[in-house]
Amino acid sequence: MASASIIDVPRFIDERKISRLQLSVLALCAAVIFMDGFDAQAIGYVAPSLGKAWGLPPGTLGPVFGAGLFGLMLGALIFGPLADRTGRKSIIILCAAWFGVCSLLTVAAFSLSTLLVIRFLTGVGLGGVMPNAIALTSEYGPRRSRATMVTVMFCGFSLGSALGGVLAAKLIPAFGWPAVFWAGGILPLALVPLLAVALPESLHVLVLKGTEQRRIGRILSRIDPTLVLDERTLFVAAEERRGGFLVRHLFEDRRGAVTALLWIMFFMNLLDLYFLANWLPTVINGVGLSVEAAVIIGALFQVGGTLGTLSLGWLIDQQGALSVLGATFVMGGLLILAVGSVGASPVLLSLLVFAAGFCVVGAQIGANALAATFYPTFIRSTGVGWALGIGRIGSIIGPVLAGVMLSVHWTVRTIFLAGAVPQFCAALAIAAMALAGSHTDRRQFQ
Repeated sequence: MASASIIDVPRFIDERKISRLQLSVLALCAAVIFMDGFDAQAIGYVAPSLGKAWGLPPGTLGPVFGAGLFGLMLGALIFGPLADRTGRKSIIILCAAWFGVCSLLTVAAFSLSTLLVIRFLTGVGLGGVMPNAIALTSEYGPRRSRATMVTVMFCGFSLGSALGGVLAAKLIPAFGWPAVFWAGGILPLALVPLLAVALPESLHVLVLKGTEQRRIGRILSRIDPTLVLDERTLFVAAEERRGGFLVRHLFEDRRGAVTALLWIMFFMNLLDLYFLANWLPTVINGVGLSVEAAVIIGALFQVGGTLGTLSLGWLIDQQGALSVLGATFVMGGLLILAVGSVGASPVLLSLLVFAAGFCVVGAQIGANALAATFYPTFIRSTGVGWALGIGRIGSIIGPVLAGVMLSVHWTVRTIFLAGAVPQFCAALAIAAMALAGSHTDRRQFQ
């Protein structure tokens, strides 16, 4: 009797050229993340107009920002481990539908309390999409270009956030602030059927389940049409699978120190990212520029983030994550300091906000790629989800602190001085991670 052939699935992916199927996974995940970015930042772009329409004093919307980010935290913490048990695809589809419906409900908000609740629920759906889109894209990417694929995919978030600013600048004067949330609800709901039909499940997850041999074969044949399979072909992955409380495994096998440092890095950078993304339009408007100019300059933060994402992903694949991210965090801190020192110059503000976005947003996407490559399959969504979830605590604190600073009339320079500190803290976490990495497998950081 002929022996069964054995295919190591991760090695199979690493040894092939990137196929149309893998590019379609990247594109579909990018489309979901695009809408995620649009909906996550929409409240920041409508804040000046919403505050004026409702007669709200400066800083009043801080708790609404915080509620949405608290939902993002819970969504990442809950749906990351759930996807490691059930699969990535179903969770991505569920969460896309979830935040699409909640965005439509935002239009019906009639008070701060109802807006706060709806933005919290929206955040839960948004938070569940991120770790699973990162994990799925990472698992379909060969090792040599994995960081590039993850960061290119996550450009969707920056583009969605930036387009939210452009659309807000055009839609709000013509149709009022609810028009932004109409767009943010209809588009992800229209995407759900396409995801159901075209998005494949993670090959790594299917292999670890051990019951989906034919399904794995069909997917691999789409990656390499020359592949010859028979009924005895076995698909394997040199990875373990453990049960129990998955978060506990993030600290086993000498992963504990790096896990803790990843959490610190995510906390600090997401504090800054949402500090800036939510309040830049309001602060810039406050130094004397028009609402439209303030919104457009604020959107440049995400445009810069898109370029930073593309550039840093390629650099990480070439040079390794730690050196690239460490330098980027230091530069990000210096640029944030500069933003607070140029006054009401539209040109200088535009350039500095763009460059700050390059560093802050770009570094965050690089950090996502680092987390996705560090953890094995059975805890990949858990690892990314909990890093994002802990980071969301920072993203909650950042906008709330900015609201407090504005309400007690801190100067613009002082606000941005405070905003630079987390970038330098993240750089220190990277330095400590490099030391911790000397006691683990260095390949995990590539």
